[in-house]
Amino acid sequence: MPEQAQAREQTFADVSIATLIRDAAEPLPGLDDPAFGALFDRFAGARVVLLGEASHGTSEFYQARAAITRRLIEQHGFTLVAVEADWPDAASLDRYVRRRPSPAHAEPPFRRFPTWMWRNTDVETFIEWLRGWNEDRPTHARVSFHGLDLYNLSASIRGVLDYLDRVDPEAAAVARERYGCLTPWASEPQAYGRMALTRGYSRCERAVVKTLTDLLEKQLEYAADDGDSFLDASANARLVKSAEAYYRAVYYGAAESWNRRDTHMFETLCAVLEARGPEAKAVVWAHNSHIGDASKTEMGLVREELNIGQLCRERFGRDAALIGFGTHGGTVACASDWDEPMQVKRINPSRPDSYERLAHDSGVGRFLLDLREGVHEPLRTRLLDPKLERFIGVIYRPETERWSHYSGCSLPQQFDAWVWFDETTAVTPLPTARREGVDDTWPFGL
Repeated sequence: MPEQAQAREQTFADVSIATLIRDAAEPLPGLDDPAFGALFDRFAGARVVLLGEASHGTSEFYQARAAITRRLIEQHGFTLVAVEADWPDAASLDRYVRRRPSPAHAEPPFRRFPTWMWRNTDVETFIEWLRGWNEDRPTHARVSFHGLDLYNLSASIRGVLDYLDRVDPEAAAVARERYGCLTPWASEPQAYGRMALTRGYSRCERAVVKTLTDLLEKQLEYAADDGDSFLDASANARLVKSAEAYYRAVYYGAAESWNRRDTHMFETLCAVLEARGPEAKAVVWAHNSHIGDASKTEMGLVREELNIGQLCRERFGRDAALIGFGTHGGTVACASDWDEPMQVKRINPSRPDSYERLAHDSGVGRFLLDLREGVHEPLRTRLLDPKLERFIGVIYRPETERWSHYSGCSLPQQFDAWVWFDETTAVTPLPTARREGVDDTWPFGL
């Protein structure tokens, strides 16, 4: 077929898909309208609802996840929120929203790069709402807030040792000795990864695993006194174990380190669900690359990577709902490289060969698209063939966008639904210094 005729045929096919999207799209009301969250009631029967984001710096994604989460908590009994953040940092917010005391050593949360990812006005608004929701509820019925990630190694080591100092001083002394091989690198764990390539540092792996297993073996004894404190300590011990393996794996290959990280996040989620009891139901906030089923993308098919969304589907089946988010253009909070200052950059218009462009061409400014089998089957069938999808993390490089931020995916196999905002804006970061007039217990004010 001549190239021009083939291009015309492709254009016609894409316009047809855009038209099907327009017909199937459910327009979204304002983010502060109760009707916004009500559109997601169809997923309330799941035990785990995973809410994505196409970037780590887009206000509409945070606001939408907050609105959906409020609805799931208020009307459908969801009991915990788990986010792509480090356990000890999120634990500071959990203590605040559940009105639990903070340990004397607690360091201010989210002070390391990228601070804007969780230290922003949208997260602040949600955290204040969650604290208010919990205020008049009995302790056991309060909704908790947890981090799933594994980067804050030093705070997790401190958390384990402080807990054992209180409940089992002899075990604390043993743990200090075992963690000794990691502490020189606790504040710069990447350096440990380089050192661990030498045979002499393999002992760290055995030491941190043994500390975790010893802690878990005494679960009944420790948890009988304070189940929340035991959960916090065991999650920190799990983070130390996983972080040690993660930073070693970084030097062996991207897939191995990615898989260790997402497996850790999944195991932490399962541990929290188990600790909260058989009726526990979770909302997860993480990037699309973590919550969309990796086995239906280039991540799994080409790079042999898995993610928390795939693992949740395998574990929970239809009791896991995977909801992705997308945008065509606007602004985003990001950096040009790791540990560089935050900038607000303009997002390039979506590529003509992407799912984002099909959504943009639908002409609907913001919508919910149900991608489950049997709902919009003609559209779903047309969307099955892989196209490009954009992924912006904390780093955004518009000049290399095709190669650094797009990947091939099958959208309706990757997600159960897609939330679309055609034009989006950057999050507003919070200051890292204390603001005048804030309560001493306010977690972002420290």
